[in-house]
Amino acid sequence: MSIEAELRAEFDHWERTETAAFKALPYVLLAISTVITLLQLVWRVPMHFTLVLGLSAAAALWMLCFRTLRPERRQNRRLMGVYYTGLMLLAAALVGVAPWYGLFTFVGYPQAFKYLRGRRRYVGAAVTAMISAAAFMGGVAGINDAHMWWAWLAVGLISAVLAGALFYFVEMADHRNDKQKQALVELHEANAKLEAALAENAALHARLMVQAREAGVLDERQRMAREIHDTLAQGLAGILTQLQAAEQTLDEPPTLRQHLANATNLARESLVEARRTVHAVEPAVLAEARLPDAIGDVARRWSEINHIDAVLTTTGDARPMHTEVEVTLLRTAQEALANVAKHARAGRVGLTLSYMEDLVTLDVRDDGVGFDPSAKRVNGSASGGFGLLGMRQRVQRLAGRLAIESEPGGGTAISAAVPAIPAGGAE
Repeated sequence: MSIEAELRAEFDHWERTETAAFKALPYVLLAISTVITLLQLVWRVPMHFTLVLGLSAAAALWMLCFRTLRPERRQNRRLMGVYYTGLMLLAAALVGVAPWYGLFTFVGYPQAFKYLRGRRRYVGAAVTAMISAAAFMGGVAGINDAHMWWAWLAVGLISAVLAGALFYFVEMADHRNDKQKQALVELHEANAKLEAALAENAALHARLMVQAREAGVLDERQRMAREIHDTLAQGLAGILTQLQAAEQTLDEPPTLRQHLANATNLARESLVEARRTVHAVEPAVLAEARLPDAIGDVARRWSEINHIDAVLTTTGDARPMHTEVEVTLLRTAQEALANVAKHARAGRVGLTLSYMEDLVTLDVRDDGVGFDPSAKRVNGSASGGFGLLGMRQRVQRLAGRLAIESEPGGGTAISAAVPAIPAGGAE
């Protein structure tokens, strides 16, 4: 059980006990006072028997009508003021006839605190104290016989002061109890809101997990698509180009053999790259050389196959970079060269690999026919739109940027910049 539930259960227990005692106490004290008074008849104490029974019955009926049978009347403060006044008049009359009814008069204290408000509460306590003092002095007859009016006043005033002080402290305790109840209510509301927030967070977490899983699947699909495009698709395109060239040179055996050799080499390289893609390891060319050497080797072989000059220039402090950084730049170089071969009709290509303090950049420039970068392209089309999209996705995955500058007849420049994450750095 929580602390909140324990406190609430304890408060409820004390409230039920207090309510039961408050309801039963007046009738119990009235019955005790009546029994003691009637026993005095056995001891031959002079008494108005009929008057005592009549007043006792009247007091019982008065409480039944106002408190027990009609509990809704307790909310009417004026009516309860009338009730309390009548109750004290009956108590005074009973004490005047039989002092033992001072026991019953005690109910005036809790009922004054319960049904009266403000200064009336203290007035009720003072009235109860004076009636109780009269009972202590032996009733009206005892005060008259001994001429003890001054003693009755003194006892009554002392009792009224003590009762007033007790009322004050009880009011403070009651006020503190109300604050505790309010605090419990606020705590319950806060716990309810917290539970609702936790439930909402759990649902949100579940949705985020689903979205993260879907994003992971999509990212992996895109990665595989880029790898297939950059390896198998480019390799198959190169093989097809070489076979077409070989078909046109059937009557030139040396040239035919060269094209067939190029196609065979491309097929072998594509097969190796396909296997490495399946096993999600770095490209073969990077596994055997550093990035500048790997890009230089790609440019050299591309130049031999396509008969287009391709020159790599490296600037800055060439140092080992994180695998993802090197793979991204290598694939960018391969895709850019593949696009030049397919579309540019260029005579020369220049590649610049620049190592800076916090960036590594690769610039690929050609003197070909160029194109309009703002023209809409369909991914996967023969225009190479998917290749450009794949390059951009690779670079952006590393929080880098890809810039493409071109115009019809003015050549093309592609610039990729990625963070210079050193080898062994954070993923």
